[in-house]
Amino acid sequence: MPVVCVLAGVLLATTHGVSGGSEIRRSDSPRLVDLVNDAQRSVDRLSIQRDALAAQVDSTHGASAGTALAAMLARADELAGDAGLDPVHGPGLVVTLSDAQRDANGRFPRDASPDDLVVHQQDIQAVLNALWSAGAKAIQMQDQRIIGTSAPRCVGNTLLLNGRTYSPPYVITAIGNAAAMQAALAAAPLVTLYKQYVVRFGLGYSEQVRGDVEVAGYTEPVRMHYAQPAGPVGY
Repeated sequence: MPVVCVLAGVLLATTHGVSGGSEIRRSDSPRLVDLVNDAQRSVDRLSIQRDALAAQVDSTHGASAGTALAAMLARADELAGDAGLDPVHGPGLVVTLSDAQRDANGRFPRDASPDDLVVHQQDIQAVLNALWSAGAKAIQMQDQRIIGTSAPRCVGNTLLLNGRTYSPPYVITAIGNAAAMQAALAAAPLVTLYKQYVVRFGLGYSEQVRGDVEVAGYTEPVRMHYAQPAGPVGY
């Protein structure tokens, strides 16, 4: 009997230490059945949404997701050329712009300021606009294709284009009617102004007619950004 009492006392002390002195009740812990039921309801709700979206896709593009994907890929291939994603080649014109060079004595013109001696963003944009206006079918600057969302920017004496930086000379390659593009360049006011700086301060400018030039396809991700109405404006 003494041994049994001692063992019973040890068992009670151990139980008290594990429970932290509080009584353990099944009602204090979450019921596993309730958790399973909640998860099942969430799955059912998401399944309904999935079926609705699948039906919407099927009604728009065909009878299956595979058909829908094939239709979208085919449409993308049709638009790739117009979007500038495919490489092309053909007759065209190569225009090169570069910063001023020092003379034989290693000096720049005395009346020149630092801004007079470098190619600016407005000079590059003037050339691009003239080429587009003349019907250029594709344009490449340095090693990148110029598309509708491209925005060449000059930072100091370097060019920033699609996250990459370039130093002069800046080479612009255009596919199209070379004679028409040269005429457009000659008639562009800002290009004419740039040519005056070429004569006065030694900036670089050249036009080369080529029988066949290659223009790369645009390889960066195409992300569309568009304006949104700001709402009614009070007066």
